[in-house]
Amino acid sequence: MNKKAIGILACVIVIVCAAVFGGIYVTRNIGKSEKVISEESAEKRLAKMVDKINPETGTPVKSPIEYDSAEDEADELPDIDTCKVMVEAETSLYAEIYSSPEKAGSGTDGWLCEMAEEFNEHGYEVGGQKVSVQIRNVNSGQALDYIATGKAVPEGFAPSSMLWVDMLNAKGTATETISESLVGNVAGILLSSKTNEQIVEKYGSVDLKAITEATEAGEFAMGYTNPFASSAGLNFLICTLERYDLENPLSETATAGFQKFQKNVPFVALTTMQMREAAENGSLDGFIMEYQSYSNDTLLSSNYTFTPYGYRHDNPLVSVDSASPEQKEILKLFSEYCGTEKAMARATEYGFNGMKDYTCEYQPVSGDILTAAQKLYKTNKDNGRPVIGVFVTDVSGSMDGEPLIALQTSLINSMKYINPENYIGLVSYADDVTIELPIGQFNLEQQTYFKGSVENLYASGGTATFDAICVALDMIRKQMEEYPDAKPMLFVLSDGETNVGYNLHDIRDVLSGLKIPVYTIGYNADLSALQSISSVNEAASIDASTDDVVYQLKTLFNANM
Repeated sequence: MNKKAIGILACVIVIVCAAVFGGIYVTRNIGKSEKVISEESAEKRLAKMVDKINPETGTPVKSPIEYDSAEDEADELPDIDTCKVMVEAETSLYAEIYSSPEKAGSGTDGWLCEMAEEFNEHGYEVGGQKVSVQIRNVNSGQALDYIATGKAVPEGFAPSSMLWVDMLNAKGTATETISESLVGNVAGILLSSKTNEQIVEKYGSVDLKAITEATEAGEFAMGYTNPFASSAGLNFLICTLERYDLENPLSETATAGFQKFQKNVPFVALTTMQMREAAENGSLDGFIMEYQSYSNDTLLSSNYTFTPYGYRHDNPLVSVDSASPEQKEILKLFSEYCGTEKAMARATEYGFNGMKDYTCEYQPVSGDILTAAQKLYKTNKDNGRPVIGVFVTDVSGSMDGEPLIALQTSLINSMKYINPENYIGLVSYADDVTIELPIGQFNLEQQTYFKGSVENLYASGGTATFDAICVALDMIRKQMEEYPDAKPMLFVLSDGETNVGYNLHDIRDVLSGLKIPVYTIGYNADLSALQSISSVNEAASIDASTDDVVYQLKTLFNANM
């Protein structure tokens, strides 16, 4: 009888325990959002993976910091030949024009190129000598840097917006306006139909004021492009500041307003493509784009509403002061050719000259104010929220030689574009993973350790890319426990090959669950492999050859660090 009673009691205990622990298990996620559940699951899985990887810890060494900004600014720029000549000059006397990509590309983005080809065939003469033009495709912000530093100076400059010309003049390069508008265009904010309806319902209309207020309130996820490189991004920045203080866009009032707005901006995109992909994946409710690009994309024009904002993008043409009188005359002849009825009809066919009646509500601002606005953006974009970032550097055998030298040079040079309030660490990997520098605030001491650790990297062995990403994610996750409001970022610098350890399939759910963007920088790389990593959380993937990686990283850090 005693044995029977004990057996029954044991069964009861087992059942009760099972019920209790089963209830705990079943109810463990009550009250938690799907995001929290996903993050917790990812963290547990990540911890197990890192235990298995068992990374080593290096011994950081210091190296003195030396910055010479005056010389660095020109040295950072790649050779101008990395920017493609779209139309070659056909005569010994010619004028070269640096043009923004939306009119110096191909297809509907190739209007200026087609005009140049036809102009060159026409046989125009200056002083009895046949002349031609040469068109080089250069982003407006990068063209400004080339000309202002004297690294590479064309005779003509045709950015998207006059804002860049004003900045160029403020930096000491004199220009002469050949045409205030080669072809018309407008920047605008694209909203999904649902978001557009919601803003109209609450605010009465859709304009920059309503959009900034909705973003401040957290009702709307807004995305825009890097104001150091993008015309639409620079336009959006200065107009947002003017929206808060029209009289003084650099005032404390404007800065405070921008900080409130920026707090609810998920990220500032390096490229329009990155921003658009984020919108398509549901991370953004709205983003910025020029009307010409919008009108040429049936998917966008049928699913998004276009609301113009800010200063017109009328694609001016200016000559630089160093151009000869003959070259300035060539630019004037070319401008007149671009203004013919036939040329304008082609431009309209390609999506330009739309929204002709739109006028900017703001008064022109000086180039000095625009430059100061970029600096204001750099120091206030994170609104007191530091970035916690880890650089993951590939030191496998395939990186030996020029790729590793380029990696080291670009990282060391770009350090000065990382705000010292941020928290930075460094990981290297080959067959194994090494924590070269634990995460620390990027003050002068941390910078000296970072520089020394980068200088001491050497290449050999296999390529455990995803093992290193796991280790870096774990470092960021632990640091976020101390600074939960910080913005996490991970940067992978590699040639894209992986042949050791985990693969993307193994860690995709972890990446997705943690929502930490992984920016990838490829050094003469298998870019598709790196793009697959970045696409998980809408980060950018940069194709950085050894010629232009320094400038690419500068651009990346100005936008995000």
